[in-house]
Amino acid sequence: MSENVDWLRVRGIGRERFAGYVVDYLGTLGYTVERTETTEPMESHLAAHLIKQNPSIPPSASDLVFRLYPTSGGAALIWEAPRAVAPEDRAGMDRFVREISLHLERSVATESHATAKVVRPAESRLPWIVPSAAPP
Repeated sequence: MSENVDWLRVRGIGRERFAGYVVDYLGTLGYTVERTETTEPMESHLAAHLIKQNPSIPPSASDLVFRLYPTSGGAALIWEAPRAVAPEDRAGMDRFVREISLHLERSVATESHATAKVVRPAESRLPWIVPSAAPP
């Protein structure tokens, strides 16, 4: 398994447009987002820094980094940072991640008139969540 596993995937829209949805939403939460595009490999990199205090965002999420790459029929979003979350931030971070996912799902479905959708790949995971071992 690769070190980075896709967190979310979108079908029906491209990488650049999906990156725009992520940037727009993070901006509404109080982040400034630096977006860079590369052609080899074809990727979008998003680095977000929280500049406007927001009580719904845990301290572990003050700096976020994402990478998006094209897939057949859509794009994939990889959560690259933070790679670790303080134990006291875990519940807040889980809620924050769910809010981002749900917002992206609604935005993409609404603005594409349900022709595009956000899905979680079977191997979807975040970098700070260690897959549990099988019980003995």
